[in-house]
Amino acid sequence: MKVCLLSYSDGRGGGYAAAYRLHQGLLQANVDSTMLVGYKTRDDITVLSKETKLAQARAKILPSLDALAIKLLYPKRVPTVYSLQWVPDTLSSRVAQLKSDILNLHWVYGGFLQIESVAKFNQPIVWTLHDMWAFTGGCHYNQECNRYTKSCGACPQLGSHQDKDLSHWVWQRKAKAWRDLNLTIVTPSHWLAQCTHSSSLFKNARIEVIPNGLDSWQYKPVDQRLARERLNLPQDKHLVLFGALNAASDPRKGFHLLQPALRNLTQSGCCEGIELVIFGASQPSHPADLGFKCHYLGKLNDDISLALVYAAADVFVAPSTQDNLPNTVMEALACGTPCVAFKIGGMPDMIEHQQNGYLARPFEVDDLAKGILWVLEDKDRWIKLGNRAREKAELEFTQELQASRYLSLFTEIVSKYRKEKAKLS
Repeated sequence: MKVCLLSYSDGRGGGYAAAYRLHQGLLQANVDSTMLVGYKTRDDITVLSKETKLAQARAKILPSLDALAIKLLYPKRVPTVYSLQWVPDTLSSRVAQLKSDILNLHWVYGGFLQIESVAKFNQPIVWTLHDMWAFTGGCHYNQECNRYTKSCGACPQLGSHQDKDLSHWVWQRKAKAWRDLNLTIVTPSHWLAQCTHSSSLFKNARIEVIPNGLDSWQYKPVDQRLARERLNLPQDKHLVLFGALNAASDPRKGFHLLQPALRNLTQSGCCEGIELVIFGASQPSHPADLGFKCHYLGKLNDDISLALVYAAADVFVAPSTQDNLPNTVMEALACGTPCVAFKIGGMPDMIEHQQNGYLARPFEVDDLAKGILWVLEDKDRWIKLGNRAREKAELEFTQELQASRYLSLFTEIVSKYRKEKAKLS
């Protein structure tokens, strides 16, 4: 079977990394897999893109074109990721040249794949959703707005009060272009599956839940003292880890909620011996005063460094306000590091409350602080939490298991497609 995975990039970002890990898992399972991207970052001959400088420059500038169009129309909009997908592309002809049996879409936004182009592909399509964009009027996370269950419009993220606004136009384009498509949807979390089921666009689609996977030999427990020595981190402190892409600047990642939780620990006198480690952001010129030392590691772009950071930490905190199945939590668990998060999105799929971490009541910073302290205060409990964290990753989130589940789905869909095609011939 020939499989083609389509993604804007093969980079370290959440959806990109998940797609590339699946691609690697399929190759290891002897599947003829190719990944087609707009912006290539890895030295991997099985990842294809247009290598010309002009093509790479175009891929880089496309997200800015989307953003510019929105900014001109809605100058007062909420600064969140929003995609129109209006720029024409040539992907259908490039995919046709690969002659794949099935096409697996991943994070195809940022101007990479035009909405209308999805209907131009000639093979069965499985679309892996890494956020909510595919069934909204342009936003990637709805932030409690449920207008995607109807036809969008009056979009709060655009600052719009008009029913026939840009979000409704995007929704209409999707409804028209995808009306007769036989799409199979995959969501990595049960939460995103429920959201997809409730959407007006995909309420009748087949929806499967397949968690993302990772290389459990790269992400594994290592000696904490050694990890800290290599990263020049203190040996005699409890290290609380926080990190994400644009960790401190993306409101959805919840750094604004982590800060008061940590201040609560300071005020209660429980912060003695605790220090904070942040990756995904450099130290700002005026860092927040949290009452204890903070280590900023900047952006980490390789798996070895990331695995060391997780291993060096005593607890990983993911205070996101909305999230699907974040790679950071999965990676931390695989490294044997207990995790603390709010009980939202896909977090319950990974974090078992008081078994491998702590699920705080949504957006209650006191409970988030309580969870951090609960993980740290008992050494024997911390060891058990870490062991269960690793066990959870090995049982549910390996690259091999992810590839096996996808291959089973692909095989079923292609077999059915071929039978139906034979009947018509």
